[in-house]
Amino acid sequence: MGTRELMGDIIPRVPLSEWIESILDVLTTLLATATRAVSTVFRNGIRGITGFLDTLPPIVLILVLVGIAWAIAGRRIAIGSFLGFLFIWNIGLWGAMVSTLVLVFFATILAVALGLPLGIVAGLSDRFFLIVKPILDFMQTMPAFVYLIPAIPFFGLGATSAIMSTVIFSIPPTIRLTALGIRQIDKELVEAADSFGSTTYQKLVKLQLPLSLPTVMAGINQTIMLALSMVVIASMIGAGGLGGEVWRAIQRLRPGDGFSAGLAVVILAMILDRVTQKIAAQDRKAS
Repeated sequence: MGTRELMGDIIPRVPLSEWIESILDVLTTLLATATRAVSTVFRNGIRGITGFLDTLPPIVLILVLVGIAWAIAGRRIAIGSFLGFLFIWNIGLWGAMVSTLVLVFFATILAVALGLPLGIVAGLSDRFFLIVKPILDFMQTMPAFVYLIPAIPFFGLGATSAIMSTVIFSIPPTIRLTALGIRQIDKELVEAADSFGSTTYQKLVKLQLPLSLPTVMAGINQTIMLALSMVVIASMIGAGGLGGEVWRAIQRLRPGDGFSAGLAVVILAMILDRVTQKIAAQDRKAS
């Protein structure tokens, strides 16, 4: 007799999986119209942006991206970005890289738009912080593959499900580090602002957010890295991009193709990481 059967004889089994499936069925039915509309909007938006970028000559888009990197992070990182993008283009993965970059962009924008307000509230409210902290712990320790399962009933296979699961997976660092940045500000500075009659909004905009900006940017940096890793995993539900190349290589037992796509992911991750780290370093110096 196995351990599971023995435990069932002593303690009734909690039907957790049945409860979760029932809840998902109800939510899918209730939110079918809304999720279908969201899926259509995201699908059209992703196709539109990706299609526009695909019409540009790769060298033109490379120069634009390198110019942005130069303006934000300086010459050295721009040169490294130029060489990295040229290498990705040379090995025939430019189109897949563009698709991945668009998915990461959408997911990061959503995660930051949702995470920043929640992080601000968590930084200002002790009660809300105590509530959200175990939820963030749960979200960060849950295996990444699990997030793909509930996304499919709501949004179907494709890029929209990939983005939604990526947002849930990558949002915790933005919330946590935004709250941490606000909470680690010296109490003396906050008390000084109170003594001058500053309102809560004035303290937030003129004191707490500017001083916590380096920590907030570190959270956004981690969100971008998690979004990139999740977008690659989400290739299993039709996300495409570089993750799709890795997944096809696994299915066809082509280690060379898989390594090439994986190396392209590493190069893209390094470029995004260095650029966002530079922004955080500049904010730290300014503060």
